[in-house]
Amino acid sequence: MVAAIGIDLGTTRTCVCVWQNDLGVAVIPNDEGNRFTPSCVSFTDSECLVGDIAMRNITRNPHNTVFNVKRLLGYKFSDPSLQIDVAQLPFHVFERDSEPRIRVQDRGMTRVFSPEEILSLILAKVKEVAGLYLGGVVTSAIIAVPAHFNHAQRQAIKRAGTIAGLHVRIISETSACAIAYNLNNRSPMERNVVIFDLGGGSLDVSLLSIEGGVADVKATASCPHLGGEDFDARLVDHFATEFQRRHREDISGDARALLRLRAHCERAKRALSSSSRTTLEIDCLSRDGVDFVAPLTRHWQRFEALCEDLFQAALEPRAPREGPPRRAARQGACARDRVSRRVHAHPPRLKRASSPASSAAGGRQLHRALNPDEAVACGAAVHAAIVDVAGNTATASSASESESERMRDLLLLDCAPFALGVEGAGGVMVRALIARNARIPTRRSMAFTAHTDDQPGVFVRVYEDDGARTRETENHLLGCFVLDGIRPAPRGVPRIEVTFDFDSDNNLVVSVTDKGSGKEKRMSADAEEYYREPARRVAAKKRLEEYASGVRAVVKELEGALDDTDMWLAGAQKALREEYTQRHQGLEASASTAIEKLSALADANAEECSGARIVDETYLRSWQIARA
Repeated sequence: MVAAIGIDLGTTRTCVCVWQNDLGVAVIPNDEGNRFTPSCVSFTDSECLVGDIAMRNITRNPHNTVFNVKRLLGYKFSDPSLQIDVAQLPFHVFERDSEPRIRVQDRGMTRVFSPEEILSLILAKVKEVAGLYLGGVVTSAIIAVPAHFNHAQRQAIKRAGTIAGLHVRIISETSACAIAYNLNNRSPMERNVVIFDLGGGSLDVSLLSIEGGVADVKATASCPHLGGEDFDARLVDHFATEFQRRHREDISGDARALLRLRAHCERAKRALSSSSRTTLEIDCLSRDGVDFVAPLTRHWQRFEALCEDLFQAALEPRAPREGPPRRAARQGACARDRVSRRVHAHPPRLKRASSPASSAAGGRQLHRALNPDEAVACGAAVHAAIVDVAGNTATASSASESESERMRDLLLLDCAPFALGVEGAGGVMVRALIARNARIPTRRSMAFTAHTDDQPGVFVRVYEDDGARTRETENHLLGCFVLDGIRPAPRGVPRIEVTFDFDSDNNLVVSVTDKGSGKEKRMSADAEEYYREPARRVAAKKRLEEYASGVRAVVKELEGALDDTDMWLAGAQKALREEYTQRHQGLEASASTAIEKLSALADANAEECSGARIVDETYLRSWQIARA
């Protein structure tokens, strides 16, 4: 069995590493020999292309080439941040069940993909290449994700891995970088290290305390929509406007031209990381074949002015809008002058972009012994070897005794990226169960009670937030479920215990126990069926009760008409023919009315069963819980 691999699944490109014998960590090159694979998928009339070949196809087939899809994960389609990203994408993103979906033409057919299905194609490609490199079938991987990823986004990454045929465990990118740093920079003295991760799609900053082989994550702060792609977008907008000013031609509606311009802007940005000046040269940028040339320098003031709000979002020295570096230092209770090392994961290509990290680290110089482009994938591979995902002996047996011992000495103590709690009475989130930046794994319990008299059950809604909000409507719903069968009692009497189990792999299990009856319900936070199925059962029971009550009322009315007829017949032995006929017509009318009412009840019940009104949400939401 081959070793588990570590994957840095980036917004713009993906890197794969593996722990190998005495060699330590090795980067697995892709099928073209490159150390990085573009996170890009292109659909053509004959095949599906992934990686470098897909990126080369992007300008020829812009509407069917999908990239930057990681920024669509875990968001509702109506989210303003997602709408900003969608507006810049040339392929078609639309709404289905409130989620973003991608429509492309694949081999002559219209196909719809979810963001995680696109990511699964990328993961399947790197899995195949890694298998050829290692000489076997890769089945397990550690995938590094941005530290700010919420539960839904992490579960989406796991689903993508499952579709690709991988057993996936998750680690934060900054934590993976810390492992890579600690592998070769171990010291018995405690050190505070700032990990600054400005990737293609987001900015994450983590503060760690490292002593020996133990890396303790103290705090994490993020800007979810601030990455290299945002700086590229500013360059593209500027040069598109400059092209229009020079040549009186608008290319803003030309997807092919904009993608070519974006590729050259990114290339120029990378060039400026190692040289003081470069030139943007694009042949035949417009449909009319007009060339475009523009010089750029590292200290180009116009660029800094264009991106000033992005730089400020990363830095922001004052609360409540302080940037991630300062926020991480404050939440980790660490003064800047106590930071001994600054490490980059996904290095900023521009000097100004690294100033927030330098500021948070008290001006400490960057640690340069670690390749920042490969640090995250390297740390993920080391973590894969430590946890031995591929099996108990797959990694340890292949490593030498000294190397294996060096790995086993490494320990990562991670923290919860979000506060976790439940909705209490009045729609207020009870955050005290698991606080933001709490050490994980952890288990926390809290006592609640029924909010109203004779409440037949409790409706539990589980939320996560960044610690700055209190109304449940502002937070992210992880899931909800119902615990019914509680014994009728006055409000405040029932004892309901809510327990959160949060493991080191960011899996959350919530259990609710009625202490009076001992009845318990457990829910994995990504399984809404735990809520929907009990809710459907409660709704089905309610439908049956309502239908039986309705039928009983109709039958009672008809029985009344029959009793009246029997009594009249008993005392009307010599009644006239017309009187008998009149009574018959009256009873017939009563029976006809009863049949109509029964038919109406049956139609209403069929409508509910078909899904028109499956769950009485208002009724279930009335089963609120309150702090005991």
